[in-house]
Amino acid sequence: MNEYDKKMIEAFIQKPEKTEWYINAFGKFNVNGIDKVAWVWSWWAFGGGIFYLLYRKAYLGALIFFLANLVSSVVPLGGILIWILQGGFSVYFVYLKYKNLKNEIESKIEDENERIKTMQQLGGYNNWAIWAGAILSVLALIGIVSYFIAFVASAGIN
Repeated sequence: MNEYDKKMIEAFIQKPEKTEWYINAFGKFNVNGIDKVAWVWSWWAFGGGIFYLLYRKAYLGALIFFLANLVSSVVPLGGILIWILQGGFSVYFVYLKYKNLKNEIESKIEDENERIKTMQQLGGYNNWAIWAGAILSVLALIGIVSYFIAFVASAGIN
């Protein structure tokens, strides 16, 4: 990978400590200029689910996994399967976001330095996704505990 591509990925990711990991991951999705889907495990994606994708601005992937989660809720163990798929394929959606953005920037801007600056402005991440995931997780936990308490109370268990 050339220096320009590394700088574009770093500008997109905006987390210098994570750049090398994403460079390696993105390399698995592109073989000699040909894109392919590949399994790249991310614990963040596994645990964070669609919030990882929202954080990384990969909205299409977030929508796909949101819909998959809805459908899987009626299938026994479907949620676990979707969790595993999110952990293995979510980074691919981040790559697609990067690649589409990079192609758009390169088609409109000639100067490499301007391309990198534009990628920094349009790439990056959404901090609000972390807060949304944390708040929804706490609300779900409160709902589960409330349901359990109501169940125990209605069953007359002491």
